[in-house]
Amino acid sequence: MVKTVSYQHTNSYETLNDLSTRTEKIWVCLHGLGYLATFFKKYFSGLDPEKNYVIVPQAPSKYYQGKDFKHVGASWLTRVDTQREMNNNINYLQQILEQEGIVGDPRLVFFGYSQGVSIVTRFCRSYAYEIKALIMHSGSIPAELDETDGQHFQKYSDRIIHISGTEDEYSNEKVLKRELQKIKLLFSTECEIHRPEIKHVVHTPLIEKIAQSL
Repeated sequence: MVKTVSYQHTNSYETLNDLSTRTEKIWVCLHGLGYLATFFKKYFSGLDPEKNYVIVPQAPSKYYQGKDFKHVGASWLTRVDTQREMNNNINYLQQILEQEGIVGDPRLVFFGYSQGVSIVTRFCRSYAYEIKALIMHSGSIPAELDETDGQHFQKYSDRIIHISGTEDEYSNEKVLKRELQKIKLLFSTECEIHRPEIKHVVHTPLIEKIAQSL
């Protein structure tokens, strides 16, 4: 018999730069599988520090990578107890926004990379306030998101952006076709599509270029 119990859990998160009246964009950046927030935030160090405040949440499930047990990575969720783990993640992200005092702040930019795409889109489907942008980078949009969710995204986001490398080793024609169908269903023509010649890596030059146009 499987039982559940609720308990208080404490988790960290990283920030970059300072939040002030000069801040134009507040980034909430969800890392991919195997990352730690402290390393992932380095990808955003090239953003203008006066205009951009960066928040990098930490996936809760940490584990050792490799057989030498030296490097630590983290995961947001797996196919086991997915909905329960996602609810925990949503509560965690909501608490970050509340602690930072930015719930409903129109300067918010939600960014997801790889596994982070599934987290950020699921969070945004229940986020009721207008945001500056939703950026999905090299990750799959969850299968359960439907047209109704797409109407929500389009209503509350000024810009929706999808990035996928043409040389991504985790992608192929079948995956790309599925994602394009999902993008059409959810975002219609409202989604900006970028296909840089990169593998499964964070494309910092493109992120910095997009940041300047937000």
